[in-house]
Amino acid sequence: MTAPVTLVQGDITAQRADAIVNAANSSLLGGGGVDGAIHRRGGPDILADCRRLRAQHHGKGLPTGRAVATTAGRLDAHHVIHTVGPVWSATEDRSELLASCHRESLRVAAELGARTVAFPAISTGVYRWPLEDAARIAVATVREAADPERFDEVRFVLLGQDAYAAFEAAL
Repeated sequence: MTAPVTLVQGDITAQRADAIVNAANSSLLGGGGVDGAIHRRGGPDILADCRRLRAQHHGKGLPTGRAVATTAGRLDAHHVIHTVGPVWSATEDRSELLASCHRESLRVAAELGARTVAFPAISTGVYRWPLEDAARIAVATVREAADPERFDEVRFVLLGQDAYAAFEAAL
């Protein structure tokens, strides 16, 4: 049995959840796509927390597949969980790293007591992971890792109809 998994087409920065997952880059200092949108809408408190993490624990950046939490700033959430997705490769199977992003984010969410978690489609933007494969890995990993005793809902927030359709097919 797993926690309920839902899909929403929309903007992850507009979601109300205990924790919003950020598809971050390893620097933790903001960037483009989901990462940039979360930092812009969440405000400077998120960046300040990220800088603190860099100074205290992640001087060389956050490794791919790992996750850490910060404040959510002005977002309608309590926490942002930053995870670094892998860049897709046609010659190297990095599926375990993508699965690890989801497992590690749920582990951090559970440690924080977050009951609702919103995920984007990690690695499907500039990291070029094919949507259907990313959806398959994300949904399978969340179904395996989302203990219904710890989570009330795990939500995938998908930008665009193509992403929604891929995750709907995987679900």
